[in-house]
Amino acid sequence: MLKYCIGFLLFLQVFYVYADNLLGLPKLTIPVSNQQSEEKIALGKQLFNDKRLSLDGTVSCASCHNKDRAFTDGQPVAVGINQQTGFRNAPTVVNAAFYQSLFLDGRSATLEEQALGPFVNPIEHGLKDPQHIADIVSQDSNYRQQFARVFNVNEITPEHIAQAIASFERTLIAGNSGFDRYLFARERQALTLSEARGMRLFRRKGNCANCHEISGKDALFMDNRFYNLGIGFTQVNPQIAEFVQSLRVGHKTEDFSFSDSQKAELGRFNVTFVIADIGKFKTPTLRNIALTAPYMHDGSIKTLAEVVEYYDRGGDKNPFLDPAIFPLHLTAQEKLDLVAFLKALTSEQHQSK
Repeated sequence: MLKYCIGFLLFLQVFYVYADNLLGLPKLTIPVSNQQSEEKIALGKQLFNDKRLSLDGTVSCASCHNKDRAFTDGQPVAVGINQQTGFRNAPTVVNAAFYQSLFLDGRSATLEEQALGPFVNPIEHGLKDPQHIADIVSQDSNYRQQFARVFNVNEITPEHIAQAIASFERTLIAGNSGFDRYLFARERQALTLSEARGMRLFRRKGNCANCHEISGKDALFMDNRFYNLGIGFTQVNPQIAEFVQSLRVGHKTEDFSFSDSQKAELGRFNVTFVIADIGKFKTPTLRNIALTAPYMHDGSIKTLAEVVEYYDRGGDKNPFLDPAIFPLHLTAQEKLDLVAFLKALTSEQHQSK
């Protein structure tokens, strides 16, 4: 009993450091309906890494969110069961605990709501419905014992599974990069001259901080908003005027002859059905960005240097391109400095990799 209590106190100390004291991050809010515990987090981690929770036993959450790749997979788009591919790049789960919406189109409001989505996606895990997940988990006696201890229940429900996974995901916190030590701890040697110049460009001429926000106390490098950057929009651009007109006269999206890949490029619109949201995707965090290539919602840009080039030229034009996207006219040295700064956003635990 004493050993358990000591272990639990140590866990609380570690979690407090990661959640509330990690340099550069705001205070983490835990939902009252899903409080953290050591056992619940351990259970969530086990579920996160369990390939049995897929139709063919080949895919786990960790397949697309690998801790060695800062919880991404290094692929342009996610690969699911039977080597099927979707249309979206797998975003990092790191710091998702701070998000106001989940998925690149923001279709889920909480980590608990998000957790079950990939399991029932026919391309990703391929399970038929949430109860199918619970049925698989319930067949394992070890899981039954863990759920009984954590939730004090005899029957495992999809909601319990979602809460456990969400609890684990709330521990995937990243801060304390060279940038954080430079700006928030005033350690002026934490950035090189090039990285420091890049930070100034990021906040001013580069216009990056307009969406990838930095406050006076912390920096999530995202703003929980959605933007049309022009990426992938060439797929729908030739038909977009006709599509918008059809919507304005009362037609529905499914009445229009878009392919599945074209529909995917409508982004946030697929959630809100607001015309102004066509082609918008959620601002991603830039923390550990050097480890999460390829980039953009469709994984179409391979390197950070190419990302900078894309923004420098003002993106790909379309009727819904966000006004914040315009030519930057960066010099060759400024581009190098921006890339150097982005690499300085790597968290301490990854800096040796």
